[in-house]
Amino acid sequence: MSSTATTTGVEVTRTLTREQPAGWTGYARRVDRALLAETAWPAGKNPLAFVCGPTSFVETVAGGLVALGYEPGRVKTERFGGTGGR
Repeated sequence: MSSTATTTGVEVTRTLTREQPAGWTGYARRVDRALLAETAWPAGKNPLAFVCGPTSFVETVAGGLVALGYEPGRVKTERFGGTGGR
């Protein structure tokens, strides 16, 4: 997994779904509930999550975080690209 964490409490986890560079040891799959369960901060810590991307990605991730117990108001979203379907 490729993660960066700082003393500010910000953590970024990357997953590459198409091609991975030589030596990549991180995730190589689409974001789903199982990946979120492995990498997301525990809901009991009342985390603030920011999700940005195409509509279908944002809906999948935001819904997955809420299903894991995140407060919906603490999952901030921003969509770009087309707004219809997958």
